[in-house]
Amino acid sequence: MMATGTPDSQARFGQSVKGLLTEKVNTCGTDVIALTKQVLKGSRSSELLGQAARNMVLQEDAILHSEDFKEDGNNNNTPSVPARSYSEEVRKVAASLLSVAEIHQDVQNYYGNVLKKSADLQTNACVTPAKLVPKYIRETLKNVHEEVTSRYYGCGLVVPERLENCRILDLGSGSGRDCYMLSQLVGEKGHVTGIDMTKVQVEVAQTYLEYHMRKFGFQTPNVTFLHGYIEKLAESGIQKESHDIVMYESNCVLNLVPDKQQVLQEVYQVLKHGGELYFSDVYASLEVPEDIKSNKVLWGECLGGALYWKDLATIAQNIGFSPPRLVTADIITVENKELERVLGDCRFVSATYRLFKLPKTEPAKRCRVVYKGGILGHEKELIFDANFTFKAGAALGVDEETAAVLKNSRFAPDFLFTPVEAIQGGSALETKVIITRMGADNISTEWGPKSPLCSNQRPIQARRGV
Repeated sequence: MMATGTPDSQARFGQSVKGLLTEKVNTCGTDVIALTKQVLKGSRSSELLGQAARNMVLQEDAILHSEDFKEDGNNNNTPSVPARSYSEEVRKVAASLLSVAEIHQDVQNYYGNVLKKSADLQTNACVTPAKLVPKYIRETLKNVHEEVTSRYYGCGLVVPERLENCRILDLGSGSGRDCYMLSQLVGEKGHVTGIDMTKVQVEVAQTYLEYHMRKFGFQTPNVTFLHGYIEKLAESGIQKESHDIVMYESNCVLNLVPDKQQVLQEVYQVLKHGGELYFSDVYASLEVPEDIKSNKVLWGECLGGALYWKDLATIAQNIGFSPPRLVTADIITVENKELERVLGDCRFVSATYRLFKLPKTEPAKRCRVVYKGGILGHEKELIFDANFTFKAGAALGVDEETAAVLKNSRFAPDFLFTPVEAIQGGSALETKVIITRMGADNISTEWGPKSPLCSNQRPIQARRGV
């Protein structure tokens, strides 16, 4: 029967563990327990994580084989029960450290060194357009420096409406192309902050800041670029409730990070009440298998880390967002035969959603709304999502959820609201149903109209990938 160790040896074990957890890791200057907490929430430095993981294993081995961990006084070198338990836990934490570190390093290497231009991409997942880019957006893109544009690896350009004077945070801003486009739309009184984990990309963006401000005619720069992790926005100096809109509209950002819920939680914190997360990303038709996740090319190409579509609504609403509103989606095609074999039956779409952070007020009631018109680029018609298109001057019935979004967001001044009870005749609102065809016989029926990919059973609008 194995002994558990004498009281003295257990006390020394406790002191040794305490010493390990508070000891500074010499090579990175961060104590292990604090670093471990960072890892579980998203790290700032993959290099620090990797080194810390290796240091933890070395220190664990040293302590485990020290005099404190002998079974008893009979020179038995078998580790005690608490020592073995501690050993297992340390190795689990170390493995987590290395896993997160490797993902961050792989992504930084792929986007900083492997890819030099968009033509280097192996699939069309990162360049699939989510919807036709409006003329006014195309005009702003013409003003962006060609070097910045050439380093763009986005999964389609999607831009929300009514941006003038807004404060926007662009997640995974890359070379800064979209930030400079948004800079022109928010105007000199607005502000755009871009954050990216790849230092090389941030340096490209910062290099051309003065060039763009001069070209736009702005006296004061309205763009800031940060090198940091979107899982830890506060650590990069981004304040709570400081932004009207958070976007990741072009870089397939969410699926490139290990902890997707943490990203959405951070976004929720920095959004103002009434603020919006507007984003385009890649979603999988099933839980992505490990062989796909571990493929570095597929991860870098925005497929390996794709979120299972059923999980988005669950995660978002658990955090506090209103239900996701699907704007549009495109089926992704992979032309690379070798990668197709790895993917097997797993299929992907590039989808654009909008999530709103609404104030905790009384539930809104369904009503009829009239779009006043006049929003730049959407003067006569505002396509709000896959379910609602508002034509200027025309009344349209909306449900409680849509009414709450319109009344409590930046769109409130652009609409007239009339309660259903006040309408003569008071007939019940018609249920608005959009029927769209998938356009591909080989796509799983899970992508169909009843799919939670479409909030409130709104069907996906899908097209063949380009």
